[in-house]
Amino acid sequence: MQNGYPAVAAPPNLTPHRINLANGKTFSLNLPENYQIRVAAQGLKRIRFMAKSPDDRLFVTDMYDLTDNRKGTVYVLDRFDSKTGKFGKITPYLKNLRNPNSVAFYVDSNGNQWLYLALTDRLVRYRYSNGETAPKSAPQVLAKFPDYGLSYKYGGWHLTRTVVIHNDKVYVALGSSCNACEEKESVRASILEMDLNGKNQKAYANGLRNAVGIKWANNQLYATNMGADHLGDNKPEETFYRIKNGQNYGFPYCYQYQSRIYSDDQFKRSAKKVNCSTVPLANATFPAHSAPLGLEYFDSANSDELKNSFLVALHGSSKLKLQRGYQVSRLKSDHTSEVFINGFLQNGTVYGRPVDILRVGKDAFLLTDDYAGVIYYISKK
Repeated sequence: MQNGYPAVAAPPNLTPHRINLANGKTFSLNLPENYQIRVAAQGLKRIRFMAKSPDDRLFVTDMYDLTDNRKGTVYVLDRFDSKTGKFGKITPYLKNLRNPNSVAFYVDSNGNQWLYLALTDRLVRYRYSNGETAPKSAPQVLAKFPDYGLSYKYGGWHLTRTVVIHNDKVYVALGSSCNACEEKESVRASILEMDLNGKNQKAYANGLRNAVGIKWANNQLYATNMGADHLGDNKPEETFYRIKNGQNYGFPYCYQYQSRIYSDDQFKRSAKKVNCSTVPLANATFPAHSAPLGLEYFDSANSDELKNSFLVALHGSSKLKLQRGYQVSRLKSDHTSEVFINGFLQNGTVYGRPVDILRVGKDAFLLTDDYAGVIYYISKK
């Protein structure tokens, strides 16, 4: 047991791989011995979520820093060399954005290509043309979101928005405005569903405090979710759900700990409280304050180390003494987890904070790190 949790298994074959960054920082990251890790791009800022365009280019968001700002950028990365594991060209595609966290692409029935961009206060889309280095048209505003709340100091606001598209519908995840409170706007702490043009917006799921990572796999929507900070170092657990349409996942009234759902006493007298017996257990959990973000599914076409499992980026707790997160975990089909990459936190020193994972071929994926401003390329040797 560690800090009240069973130790997460680390495969015995994790081996150190030396990382040398252009800024002079040198450290080791540990991953399975038959995998290699290389720096695909560096010198960026608060690099976040990735998406492949219809012409197979990599787009990635950069929120610049932890403040609410309009210095964000969307980059397009070209000329990837699988032998060196590096991108040969990085181009700013959009600049001066308010906290861009996520992009998604869609090709409609008429062959029009669209880039969807999730900002703190709105969801927009641009017409996209193959090979372009900047949009050729003005953005269409599809939805507006509330953009105020308590600061990071109080565990609140959650100014990121994440967008994915599936079966001609757009899904956007919005976090809560606070650490734990009853929201004024129903869109907070939810995943929204809307038409491709932003119309017919509705809640797909509620009661998710901060589901930054959402992804469709095998025709199911999956999400990571971060729990509140006021219940101590060991609870609530961070959760991983297969999302059901119309389900309420309990926030702020209920939370999960050691395979049970509990009521938060802070809201026990609320007339709005949820019946916690109706809140489902998560499909998998991580220790409190691990901060799970991006996720990716690897199907049966991959090798044994990855097939039929998810990789989840654990961003890590701001309370370093907990030593939680700061790794990439593999969630297996039996809902147990094991460490796939660690070393981002060593002896109290932070070397990186994983954010998003994008599969780029059999047994290969990209990993963003918004602390070091790096994109890593991980592949089987």
